Amino acid sequence: MEHKLYLYNTLTRKKENFIPINPPFVGMYVCGPTVYSEPHLGHIRMAITFDILYRYLIHLGYKVRYVRNITDVGHLEDEMQDAGEDKISKRARLERLEPMEIVQKYLVAFHEAMRKLNTLPPSIEPFATGHIIEQQQMIDKIIKSGFAYESNGSVYFDITKFVQQHEYGKLSGRKIDELITNTRDLEGQEEKRHPFDFALWKKASESHIMKWPSNWSIGFPGWHIECSAMSTKYLGEEFDIHGGGMDLIFPHHECEIAQSIAANGKQQARFWVHNNMVTIEGQKMARSLNNFITLNQLFTGNHDKLSQPYSPMTLRFFVLQAHYRSTLDFSDQALKSAQKGYARLMKSIKILENIRYSVKSSFNIYELIDNCYNSMNDDLNFSEALAGIFEITKFIYLLNENKETLNSDDLLYLKSFYKTFIFDILGLSYPENLLDRDNSITDIINFLIEMRNEARKNKNFQMADKIRDILNKSGIELKDSKEKTTWEWKDELF
Repeated sequence: MEHKLYLYNTLTRKKENFIPINPPFVGMYVCGPTVYSEPHLGHIRMAITFDILYRYLIHLGYKVRYVRNITDVGHLEDEMQDAGEDKISKRARLERLEPMEIVQKYLVAFHEAMRKLNTLPPSIEPFATGHIIEQQQMIDKIIKSGFAYESNGSVYFDITKFVQQHEYGKLSGRKIDELITNTRDLEGQEEKRHPFDFALWKKASESHIMKWPSNWSIGFPGWHIECSAMSTKYLGEEFDIHGGGMDLIFPHHECEIAQSIAANGKQQARFWVHNNMVTIEGQKMARSLNNFITLNQLFTGNHDKLSQPYSPMTLRFFVLQAHYRSTLDFSDQALKSAQKGYARLMKSIKILENIRYSVKSSFNIYELIDNCYNSMNDDLNFSEALAGIFEITKFIYLLNENKETLNSDDLLYLKSFYKTFIFDILGLSYPENLLDRDNSITDIINFLIEMRNEARKNKNFQMADKIRDILNKSGIELKDSKEKTTWEWKDELF
């Protein structure tokens, strides 16, 4: 099986035709969250990007094993220098809970957010704490290969020795001389041979809560080794795609490559795919700048930068508006625009459902459809594909106004494509309450319209206007024609 899908490979810095190692099977590993806080804007960018890649690969006919890990140990506060407190242990101390209570609390919040955003669950979701043995086994292989050393109960990867035989920095573009220059000596790091060596296993202090026995000490794994061990376990020593946020390129993914080469002689993934960051009104998102926004705040509108609550599908639509490798700049105004665009798209689906075919077509709809697929095949350019969808949306409105026509075959194909692309590939959906709302009160609305028509027939225009006003305030717009009165939900309700 071969398709014209091209993906930008961070490893080679160019777009490459995606051909799996063992078609039609595809192995994809994506670095998941460290579950120590509420999910935020940064989480949704990565989750939605790789959800769409997952959906599109399935649409192309591939059988995808999608592995997304959960980090629940080993992610220290200073991830660049292997220093500081474990993020989960620190949150457990601050909230006076057990570390696994923290993991469960924020994992539930993450999963609920992912459900609302309509992301498909991964095939496998492994936990770092559930794979301590696999991590220890990989560390042992790295030691035996000569690229790691034990020091005072901790185990470190020997970068200096590694670069004598292999390239380090290929993914990030970092040079070893640059690492030496920019790495500062830290207190308590004297056990390293070089400051830029990174931890594979850390000896735990007596007060450290999360620790396990090993051949070297009672301790805990380093942050980088968990992904190397879990991706190897579930996808093999070589697999197709490794994904994550651009902030993970260095040191996390660079260290993963080095570990995998040291342990298995292979560089792990063939394609490294990274999404860019989210900024807030042009600034980096940070709690210190008071621009850090959680998903719950977005859903409730409870933040100084928000003028109203926003639905999960509005957020998903917002993410779709930028290419995954470009910066996504958040603002309240941008979300309002996304809300209107999403509403127009959902409205067009309902309009298309009611359009009837003509004897002949006045337009070549296939060209517009091909443009959408060409955009997706060009490095998963879903923002450009979405623009192509809106070209079709314009055409649907023209069909509805009888300014364009389609024959039965073309119309059936358009209806099938439109829903498939919007729902199955882009992952958008109707708001959760929309279908229930439509089904539950349709009869009531139709009854009120009948009352209004009867009032108009009897020249009781005051009553007719009152019914129209009541429905309008409830978000229902009436449209009168010579034949009948129709109704639809106004855009702002989506």
